[in-house]
Amino acid sequence: MVNTNQIALEVAGKLLDIEAVALRPHQPFTWTSGLKSPIYCDNRLTMSYPEIRDLIAESFAGIIRSTYPQAEVIAGTATAGIPHAAFVSQKLGLPMIYVRDKAKGHGKENLIEGLVNPGQKVVVIEDLISTGGSSIKAAQAVREAGAEPLAVLAIFSYQLDKGTQAFKEAGFPLQTLSNYGALIEVAIEKGIVKPDDLSLLQSWRENPESFGV
Repeated sequence: MVNTNQIALEVAGKLLDIEAVALRPHQPFTWTSGLKSPIYCDNRLTMSYPEIRDLIAESFAGIIRSTYPQAEVIAGTATAGIPHAAFVSQKLGLPMIYVRDKAKGHGKENLIEGLVNPGQKVVVIEDLISTGGSSIKAAQAVREAGAEPLAVLAIFSYQLDKGTQAFKEAGFPLQTLSNYGALIEVAIEKGIVKPDDLSLLQSWRENPESFGV
């Protein structure tokens, strides 16, 4: 049985160690959307750390073995999910595909690269969940290709209500290795943020549009 809570804390610690995730409750980051946020996440950094990327791949593989043993294909989301899907598919000995954010404008104009057959069961690998839009779009592309998306697995989730609701409405199960709550817990233990900042950090997750305004 996969100990999801232990994995969440361990992965959160590793992300903080390599500064793939940064917390600044009093000097919020500005996302591309214009949203003010106390957290910035760049999981692409994990590719440069073999031990950490292997922890992530083995954790994904463990979830798939225990929860989705019927999986026949591993799909990565372009672009950040692709390397992790490759690592996972190699561990499981399964075929891999990846899903573009939009179809190519030339050649066969593929949205999905690699071979997936109608009826095959697919697990989608993503790096980060915010509102869930791109991940859901990738899972829908798998479904439109005639395959069956079993779930979306991601390294980290901001745990925003908007994302949770989007997955619920789309009907795709979502499971993440780590999340915002686990990250804050580990960050406080490591002294990266102060316990006094806890309520401020939690307020962002509950109402991100009003943070820093």
